[in-house]
Amino acid sequence: MPRSRPKRILVRVLWSLAAVIMLLVVGVVIWSQVGVMGAEPDPLAQAEKNPTLTVEQAPEGIVLSPADGESTVGLVFVPGAKVQPEGYISTLQGLAAEDGITVVITRPWLNLAFFDPRGLDAFTSAAPGVSTWIVGGHSLGGVRACRLAPDADALALFASYCANDLSDSGMPVLSLSGSKDGLSTPQKIADARDLLPEAAEIIEIDGASHASFGAYGPQAGDGIPSISDDDMRAQITEAVGALAAALG
Repeated sequence: MPRSRPKRILVRVLWSLAAVIMLLVVGVVIWSQVGVMGAEPDPLAQAEKNPTLTVEQAPEGIVLSPADGESTVGLVFVPGAKVQPEGYISTLQGLAAEDGITVVITRPWLNLAFFDPRGLDAFTSAAPGVSTWIVGGHSLGGVRACRLAPDADALALFASYCANDLSDSGMPVLSLSGSKDGLSTPQKIADARDLLPEAAEIIEIDGASHASFGAYGPQAGDGIPSISDDDMRAQITEAVGALAAALG
C-alpha cells in the first residue's frame, strides 16, 4: 500500500533536516581547521633549548616542567580559539623553568575550547605527582577554564573573562589582561568583573595586546602592542608564580 502524502512529506522534511545538520557539522569542522595560528618558529625553538625546561608531548597535551623534576603546583592551560598549542610554549616557559610550576597546555577538540567536553582530570593525569592545580586559559580558552574552575584550586585568566558566575566561589582568581587588547578589551574585562570573587586579583599589563599572551604572531582585530616579548613573559611569570606560591 503506498505511503500517505503526510508521511512522504514528513520523511522529506526529516531527510532535509539531516542534510542541513550534516552540512553545518562539515562546515564547522572545515572552518576550525582553516586559519589556525601557528607558533612562531624562533621563540619556540629558543624555548625548546631552555636547559631549565622540559617539554614533553603527552596524550593530555604539551607538558612543560622544571628540568629538575620538582613540582607541587600545576597549571592546566586552555589555548585560545584556533591557536596552535605550541604557540604558548615560549610565553609560559618561565612558569616551569623559574617558578617550578608544571604546565599542561591542552589540545582542544577542533581547535575550539567550547567543543571540548573533557573534565579537568583528563589533563591533570599528565602529572600525577602534582597535588595543587590552577586552571587557566587565553581568550576563549579562559571562558572554558571558568567552567572547569570548580574542580581546581585556583583560576588564572589570560586576556579572558568568565561567562559563568564564580563570584561566590571564594576561590583564588588571577585575571591578567592587556591595555592594548583589541579583542578582550579593557571594557569587556571590566564588564565581566562581577562574575569573579571580590578578592580576585586584576592586573592590566600596560602595552600588552591580545596576542601578547602567546607567541603566534599578530591577530586580526587586535591592538598594536608596545611591550616586548621578554617583558611580557616576565610579568606573566611573576604574577602566576605569586598565585602558585600563595596556594602553598
